Order: sequence, then C-alpha cells, then structure tokens
Amino acid sequence: METCWEQNVQRIVESTINDVVCGMIFLGIRLYMEETSEETVSTRSTALVVLNTRSISGYKSVDEMLQNQEAKSLWGNQCLFLHIPLPELHQNGNPLNPLKFVEETQNVVKRMRNSFAVYLNGMLLESIRKFRGLEATSRYVHRTLKNSSILVTNVIGPLEKITLSNQTVKGMYFMGVNFPQSLTVTIISYTDQLRVAVGAEKDFIDHVKFRTCTEKAFNMIYDAAVKPN
Repeated sequence: METCWEQNVQRIVESTINDVVCGMIFLGIRLYMEETSEETVSTRSTALVVLNTRSISGYKSVDEMLQNQEAKSLWGNQCLFLHIPLPELHQNGNPLNPLKFVEETQNVVKRMRNSFAVYLNGMLLESIRKFRGLEATSRYVHRTLKNSSILVTNVIGPLEKITLSNQTVKGMYFMGVNFPQSLTVTIISYTDQLRVAVGAEKDFIDHVKFRTCTEKAFNMIYDAAVKPN
C-alpha cells in the first residue's frame, strides 16, 4: 500500500513510485559518497538500470506461453540497459533540495528511457542472440555489467499472497549473485508492499554506513514532502 510520504512526493513532483524510490536510492548513494570522501561530491557517477520491455497483458499459464501464438505471448524477460547519471547533491552551489533531487532523477530516467539508445540496445542484443547465440549474448551482458559499479533493478511481484508448502509467504526479496558490481539494489512489490534489498561488495562498501545514508535520504524526502514548512 502506498504510504503517506510516497503519495505526497508523487503529488508534488508528479512522479511514480519507481521515480520516488530511485530518487531515494540515488540520494542515499550520493550521501554515502559524500561521507566517505568529500572529493566524490562532484564526481560523475552512473548507475546501470536494468528494465524489462516484455509486453505483459495479463497472467498466462505455462501452456499458453509455450504455444506462443503471438508475439505478446513471449515468455521470459526481455531486458535492456539504461545508463543513468546520478544527479549531483549540490548543483550550482545551491543547498540540497530532496524533492528537486527526486524530480531531477525522474527527468533523467524519463529522458533516457525515451531515447533512441534503448531501441538500438535492444536491436544489438537481439542481433547478437540471433547470429552468435546465447553464450555470446551472455558474455556481452556480463561485460556491460562489469563496466559499471552500481546496478538497480526491480520486479513486479504477486498482487495476492502466495503459499509455499501450505505456508503463506509473508514477504519476499530477490537478489542476483555473482554480479561484478560493487553495489546491487533490487526492488520488488508483493501484495502492494515495496521491499528493497541491497548487496554490497565485502571490504569495499561499508554496509552499515550505506544503510544509515539510505535511511537519512528517506527521512530527508519524508520531511520535505510530508511535514509542514
């Protein structure tokens, strides 16, 4: 269920929940960079956002997906990459405005998502898969991941509670393993609740400090959106 702060942020900057969450994560990363080293305050940083472009018109059974009678019935993820530059904390010497940071994140994501590079990326991946096979495609994807430090991805989870061995699942997370990034952030929705998981490189990312910075980012956005001026 959407919380009060999400609704307020969405109303103020006219954004989606994804935009708000991405803004919070990016702000947390910037705060972590600032606390770790002041030299990184103005450093250009880019996050690799993985998105699924498969057209989903509704739930389908395995038999329906295997029949593959139309292109929209293709099963499996159709993944593309977006290289999203992280907004700077202090732009033109102005003090940090959390809501402006979220709005800037939204504008960057929207601009990159609607760029022609997305379609070129998809055509390239499909060409590699078609002419060189899945193994070559996997190597290309891994090289792309290896050249980035941060990975952010999300999954739309079940809208209703599921059971496993007759036990109701109260909540779930997901996390990719053996990724070459120093920081991996995964987001999943389950029964209208949003859950965020973070994987950090051992002995390189201070996970306690990063969690503190992310919580600080949440509180800053919350205060700016909910509490009266």
